[in-house]
Amino acid sequence: MEGSDDRALALWTAAPGQAEIRPARAPAPGPGSVRVRALASGISRGTESLVFHGLVPESEWQRMRCPFQEGSFPFPVKYGYAVAGVIEDGPASRVGQRVFCLHPHQTRFTVPAEAAFALPEGLPTKRAVLAPQMETALNACWDGAARPGDRIAVIGAGVIGCLVAYLASRMPGTSVTLIDREPSRAAIAASFGLAFALPDGDLPEGCDLVFHASGDAEGLDLALSLAGFEATVIELSWYGSKAVPVHLGRGFHSQRLTLRSSQVGSLPPDQRQRWDPARRLALAISLLDDARLDALISGETAFEDLPGELPRILGRPGPLCHLVRYPGA
Repeated sequence: MEGSDDRALALWTAAPGQAEIRPARAPAPGPGSVRVRALASGISRGTESLVFHGLVPESEWQRMRCPFQEGSFPFPVKYGYAVAGVIEDGPASRVGQRVFCLHPHQTRFTVPAEAAFALPEGLPTKRAVLAPQMETALNACWDGAARPGDRIAVIGAGVIGCLVAYLASRMPGTSVTLIDREPSRAAIAASFGLAFALPDGDLPEGCDLVFHASGDAEGLDLALSLAGFEATVIELSWYGSKAVPVHLGRGFHSQRLTLRSSQVGSLPPDQRQRWDPARRLALAISLLDDARLDALISGETAFEDLPGELPRILGRPGPLCHLVRYPGA
């Protein structure tokens, strides 16, 4: 697959609940570009499930486009944004370098050199696929303006929720409780040094900050109920075209609560003058230097088996971050 051979394979969603592998091209790189051979990619269950089932609303078809996406919503579309690989062609100084790219699931691809972020030497390739989720969690912590000593609740122990709780707990003096209806997530919380609770269990009250990442309206109601006076609830779940009922009675007004969205597509206002997405992603990659984060990768599937396995992977209940393994990796 060296030299002028530009053959590749890519995963496409062709119809609701139907994926297929199609031929693709990875042209020889010109000046300022590199060709990458994929080693692993990660499936983001939340967003990719909405794409797979055709639940991206028409109003978001342009804003939801990912880097190097082909096709258009709803179908057919080549989607995904978490690939770790190795540069096989390009500047001599970069050939052989392991990199992370925001690119759909594809065996080989050619991108601008600046879109291939070098991985730290000690970072395992499979853990690198968590970079987009770490970036989302980092953005959420900025949006929430978490402070030392805060009492924080995180509802939803998927990958995003776990990473938000992980980052928040590293701030001095914070008390962080991870809440999920799945009891097995208690082990992950314990490995991060976090308190864990079931939704009907012993929950923290009067929280300074609450993050909601369960993707369920009941979870959002719970988040509002745990927030203290004039506290903020950060909404991380994205519901696509689904309508979500939220109870804004009870203590919402008397407690003067703030319900605020967080979405990684934009940097928080306080960061925009000094940060750009490349700086943020580089920081997210560096924050993956912790072997405990491997617990967030559950299960793996060979790239060629994805069309038949995606309905299970994207179903409920499902794995955390599911790893895709590529030929020759």
